[in-house]
Amino acid sequence: MKKNMGTIDIAIRLVIAALVIILYFTHVISGTIAVILLILAGVFILTSLLKFCPLYLPFGINTQEKK
Repeated sequence: MKKNMGTIDIAIRLVIAALVIILYFTHVISGTIAVILLILAGVFILTSLLKFCPLYLPFGINTQEKK
């Protein structure tokens, strides 16, 4: 797996995931939408840790900083 995510992309994903988790535990969101958003937050966290987003491949997107 070649890394295709930059620092800003990773930070944005982690912030969004944290917001979803906070909204869930403060009972702002609940039900089906909460489950869907929590799954998406999990995907954001996983892709951020791996620094690889499989959805970027077909579109040729690479947000990693140039060396």
